[in-house]
Amino acid sequence: MKTNTIMWNKNRITELLGIEYPILQGPFGGGLSTVELTTTVSNLGGLGGFGAYTLSPQEIYDTHRAIQSKTDKPYNLNLWVSDHDIINEEHTKEQYQKAVETFKPYFDLLQTDIPSTPLPFESRFQNQLEVVLDIKPKVFSFMFGLLGENLIEDLHRQGTVVLGNATTLDEAIALEKTGVDVIVASGFESGGHRPSFLDSAEFSVTGTFSLIQLIKDKVKIPVVAAGGIANGRGIAGAFKLGADAVQIGTAFLATEESGALPIHKEFLFSEAARSTTLTRAYTGRLGRGITTKITRDVLAATEKTLPFPLQTHFMGALRKAALEQQKNDLVFFWSGQIAPLLKHKKASALMRSLIEEASELLQ
Repeated sequence: MKTNTIMWNKNRITELLGIEYPILQGPFGGGLSTVELTTTVSNLGGLGGFGAYTLSPQEIYDTHRAIQSKTDKPYNLNLWVSDHDIINEEHTKEQYQKAVETFKPYFDLLQTDIPSTPLPFESRFQNQLEVVLDIKPKVFSFMFGLLGENLIEDLHRQGTVVLGNATTLDEAIALEKTGVDVIVASGFESGGHRPSFLDSAEFSVTGTFSLIQLIKDKVKIPVVAAGGIANGRGIAGAFKLGADAVQIGTAFLATEESGALPIHKEFLFSEAARSTTLTRAYTGRLGRGITTKITRDVLAATEKTLPFPLQTHFMGALRKAALEQQKNDLVFFWSGQIAPLLKHKKASALMRSLIEEASELLQ
């Protein structure tokens, strides 16, 4: 790793977040984040991230303590403002019947029972927020909505830097008005869920490099480019267009330290990763992953799925059976469009490569 001081990595985001390099690791949800990955990135001068939206308050406490035991550097704790899309029980029953009709052939193929009607869902977000106010993380980010200005002021008073995620210019403007410190511009190329909140995700699909320029032209706070970045060239391109930092997801998801299954990582490094799809079929919310048979078959199943997160639970049995039977074409593996460029299987090697390549191109 180069030891000389490179100015690209000394800016208002590195100063604000207390990090050495303006490289953020995407905070994966659903068990894909790990303490090891988060702390590896933070210890090497970036900002590790941990997606906690599926965790109970106690699990968030425990995770925070575990991270602190391995690093004294800042990390990004991420939650979802909107953690469900459920309208009411009657509507859910109607959607359940449609989902059964749509996905029954796949359950039959795997000789797996269709899950019964899902139990009522209770949001965890308010209780999770209480934990954030208790543990006072250096960095807190949120997705799928806005936080109240009073809450953001409370977070600022306790010394927490607040990041909001935007998929459109209008969302970025709305976030800035609430007082967030940084906007993460999540482009169309990103893997995982599309964190749109002002309009349907299907209509919020601006590419990363366009989104950076649009946002930088209208807002004053720092902007992080997220989506389609996996190497130093991507970092350099984002910085040339005005980004103050980058957030990298798929490349870190593919490393040994992430919580992704071995077969998921294998797919990320395979030719299958050349094709990705945006679909609601697996979770009920629009997300990008590797194109497989099931995503091709039910790509337009928007009206035939349960609301998030009930669709996730509904598909859980099918996913489990497909993995056990090695019928991977019936599984949806999260991935961004940049996966074919992936090279590194260790987070430390990836981080060092990002720093070295960006330093050469931006010095």
